[in-house]
Amino acid sequence: MKTNHESRKMAVGGTFYPSDAKEIEKMFSYYNDILDKHLKDNDILKIAPKAIIVPHAGYVYSAFTANIAFRVLKNSKPKRVVVVGPSHRVFVEGASIALFDRYETPFGDLKIDSDLNKELQSRFDLKFDPQAHKEHSTEVQMPFLKYYLPQVEVVEIVYGRITPKELKNIIEFILDDKDSAVAISSDLSHYHDIEKANRLDSICLEAVSKLDTSLLHQGCEACGILGIEGIVLYAKDKNLKPILLDYRTSADASGDKGAVVGYASAAFKR
Repeated sequence: MKTNHESRKMAVGGTFYPSDAKEIEKMFSYYNDILDKHLKDNDILKIAPKAIIVPHAGYVYSAFTANIAFRVLKNSKPKRVVVVGPSHRVFVEGASIALFDRYETPFGDLKIDSDLNKELQSRFDLKFDPQAHKEHSTEVQMPFLKYYLPQVEVVEIVYGRITPKELKNIIEFILDDKDSAVAISSDLSHYHDIEKANRLDSICLEAVSKLDTSLLHQGCEACGILGIEGIVLYAKDKNLKPILLDYRTSADASGDKGAVVGYASAAFKR
């Protein structure tokens, strides 16, 4: 296996999220303050999930929703987290795995788990397309991981044309290790008015909460629907319990209800 002995550089730092660590820290503290003061069921903050679903928009829109998922993931104390997201920039046949040594974040570099990289690449015939790894859907998750789990090792998988069953098999192999966790990256519907967005997104949320993959094909417009279906297949197979953590739309930040994007986070626990 050829490894690129460099770091996976930030591609969207300063655009999707602040490139200044103190600014990000201020955001996360603010979100946690809101959770601590206003969350009706504080037991949610005590769960220890094996996997999470998180959104991947600019932090001003979706970081509150992602933050709660990473905050509870910290409770699981994983030694490694595999971040799985759809490719937005380039066409990928199958999936690409980031064969770098380190992953750059504003909080400092995360170590990439080269042993797991090697195992996943050979077992699932994953390629390494460097262009695929300028991807925001995975990158925006990394500052959360470095903040909440400073010593954790990561793996980045960016997928294109692949089946949910293939993703489920990858997830299953990863989660067979008790010290591993998975973060599935997906936004929900795009650019509908608020009523239609809520209606379409509720289908996605119901599918996740009922672990019903057939529902996903009845109107869910998530851009990472393949990853969502992969984790739902796995959760159903292994009797994991889904917990919806947060749902909102871009209108919560922008005030524009005419063309919104939906964001949700969820956790899956034993």
